[in-house]
Amino acid sequence: MIIDTDPGIDDAMAIAYAVAAPEIELLALTTVFGNTFVGQSSRNARYLLDRLGVDVPVAQGAALPYGASDYQPSAYVHGPEGYGDMVDIPEVGRNHALPAAEYLVEMARAHKGELVVCAIGPLTNIADALRLDPEFGRNLKQLVIMGGAVYCPGNITDAAEANIYHDARAADEVFAAEMETVLVGLDVTLQTLYTPQDFETLAGASVDMGGFLRDISQFYLKFYKEAAGLEGCGLHDSTAVIACAHRHLFDLAEVGVSVALDGPELGATRTDAARPKIKVCRGIDHAAVVGLFSDHVARLP
Repeated sequence: MIIDTDPGIDDAMAIAYAVAAPEIELLALTTVFGNTFVGQSSRNARYLLDRLGVDVPVAQGAALPYGASDYQPSAYVHGPEGYGDMVDIPEVGRNHALPAAEYLVEMARAHKGELVVCAIGPLTNIADALRLDPEFGRNLKQLVIMGGAVYCPGNITDAAEANIYHDARAADEVFAAEMETVLVGLDVTLQTLYTPQDFETLAGASVDMGGFLRDISQFYLKFYKEAAGLEGCGLHDSTAVIACAHRHLFDLAEVGVSVALDGPELGATRTDAARPKIKVCRGIDHAAVVGLFSDHVARLP
């Protein structure tokens, strides 16, 4: 697996799960703008991997959405540096020599039919890889995306989920491509509520990593409470990583999907019979998904 990511608090949780899960061989991280500027994403990814004791490459990718000349991250959700109230995040190591899209194309060729890419940020790197190599999607075993709100309201607007909204054009190109794609959106991830007590229990079992996730999550939990009135946060990105290897925990609909590219519906994910069919998660065994996350991450130091 390669995780395409914009760490981000929930990204850190998903990466920790991937490292802890015995069924996942994490080969690399590729980074993109989103929750943070892309340079922050890469720094945060390298720092997290070092803290996890994992030596895999970090390839830096897109800094801007298609057609944009600037971008402002979601600091109000994830904090000014991406990890909540933590502002002094060390620079550890360096990025891979290849940019993310080239690295993804190279790895998909090297592991043809075996590589899973789990994209948990805006889809710009994935669209770039498809533009670089039309065979990229067919070389993958599957692409699993955390994004979209096909059968429910959005979270950044009434119509759109944040990852899709932040580069709607790239997302629309990805959904137009012929490949094995699974969309894990708000339709299911909002059901995976992780409470303050869950974080405390996790920190008691995994003192270093569980404690780190608990600490950075305080900012995120405060946002959820103030913005949505929820006593907990959704395991958005972790749910997508879990879906890569535990498909039996999800109910799937096979439909084509397109993305609204302008107007008040910008970023909305809509069913589209003219598009290649992808698998859209419509139902979830939320207790089993939350339990898997807790059980695996609790085994980390």
